[in-house]
Amino acid sequence: MVEQEVREKAQNAREAARRLASLSTEVKDRALLAMADSLIKSTGAILGANEEDVRAGRDKGLSRSLIDRLLLTPERIEDMAAGLRAVAALPDPVGETEHAWQRPNGLQIGRRRVPLGVVGMIYEARPNVTVDAAGLCLKAGNAVVLRGGSEAINSNRTIAAIIALAAEKAGIPKGAISMIENTDREAVNVMLKLNGLLDVLIPRGGAGLIRMVVQNATVPVIETGVGNCHVYVDEGADLEMARAIVINAKCQRPGVCNAMETLLVHRSAAGELLPGLLEKLKEAGVEVRGCAATRELVSWVTPAAEEDWATEYLDLILAVRVVDSLDEAMDHIYRYGTRHSEAIVTGDYARAQRFLREVDAAAVYVNASTRFTDGYQYGFGAEIGISTQKLHARGPMGLKELTTYKYVVYGEGQIRS
Repeated sequence: MVEQEVREKAQNAREAARRLASLSTEVKDRALLAMADSLIKSTGAILGANEEDVRAGRDKGLSRSLIDRLLLTPERIEDMAAGLRAVAALPDPVGETEHAWQRPNGLQIGRRRVPLGVVGMIYEARPNVTVDAAGLCLKAGNAVVLRGGSEAINSNRTIAAIIALAAEKAGIPKGAISMIENTDREAVNVMLKLNGLLDVLIPRGGAGLIRMVVQNATVPVIETGVGNCHVYVDEGADLEMARAIVINAKCQRPGVCNAMETLLVHRSAAGELLPGLLEKLKEAGVEVRGCAATRELVSWVTPAAEEDWATEYLDLILAVRVVDSLDEAMDHIYRYGTRHSEAIVTGDYARAQRFLREVDAAAVYVNASTRFTDGYQYGFGAEIGISTQKLHARGPMGLKELTTYKYVVYGEGQIRS
C-alpha cells in the first residue's frame, strides 16, 4: 500500500533525525567520505541501472534535454562523489552560535543553528539530486526522504541503496536516507500532507511539478525555481565578451534552470553583434526565435510569439529581442522573468549598479554567464536546489539553508516580574 510505505519511511526518518541532530561533525564527515567512495566503487552497477532508465526514456520519446538530465557517465559519478567530499570539507553549521548578547537583567541570549529535521525531496529525472540532497541533508543534521521521478527509478533506487548503506556503516542512524520506490503519483500526494513527520518539502523539477507541490502541500514548502533567465547586452558592451557569455549561457548545458532562455540586445549593439552571433548559435544547433528588429538583421530567424518570452525552454531554443534602453530591458525582465538568474554585459559602472539594484532575482550578474548559479560553483560543495522565493532561503541552497535556529538562554535564577 502506497500510503503505508511513505508513512513508514517518514516515521523512520523522524526517529533517525532525532539522533542525527546530535551526531558529531566527525561522524557525519566520515559517512560522507564513505558514501563518495561507495559511489566510485559501484560505478558499474549505477551505470547499468542508468542505462535501463535512459533506454526507457528514449522509448517514451523524452526530449534530448531530459535525456541529458537523466544520463549518467563515469565523469558525472565522479562529480557526484567529489560533491560529497566537498561537503565533508565544509564547516558544519549545526551548533554554531551566530549571535549572542546580554540583557540588563543578566540573561545571556544566543541564537544557535539547528537542523530543520526531516526534509522531503520531490524531484524529476536527475539522479545526481539523490546524492546532492542526501549529502547536504546529512551534513546539516537532517534526515531525508527522497522521491524521484519514474524516469530515473532504477538509477535512484541503486544510488540511494549504495549511499544509505555506506552511511549506516559509518555510524549514521538507519532511516536517515530513504527512497520512496513506489512510482505511483499517490506517493507524492501522501508526502504533501505528512505534517508532523516531514518538516519541509523541497520540489525540484519543471514548472508543473513545482506548481503542484506548492498548491497542494500542507507541509511547508521551499519553492525551487523555474529559470526563465535573461542576458542583456548593453550599449557600448564589449561584444567579444558578450558573444562568449551568450554562447556559454545558452549552449554549455541548455537543459538546466540557469541556462539563458532570452537574449536582450541594445539597438546600438544589435547590428554588429547579432548576425555573427546568431550564426554561431545556429551552428551549435540552436533554434532562434526573434522580434521584428532581430529578423530584419537576420532573415532566417523564426518570428517570436508572445509565449516565447515567458517560456523556460530547457532546450536549444533561444528568444531574442532588440531593446532601446536599459529601462526597456529591465521592464522585459520584470514582466517575463522568474526571479532566478539575470545578467548584464556592460562596460558602464553606473548602469551595472542600476541593474544589480533594480533587477529582482535570486542571482544577478555583471559580465558573467548565468550558468554559475549553482551551489558547487558558489563554493557550497553542492546544492539541494535554487530557491526563487524570499522565505526561508533564496538562491543556491547549501548547508546553512538546510538549518534553522533556536534561542538558548542562560540565567542565574532570574524570574519575570
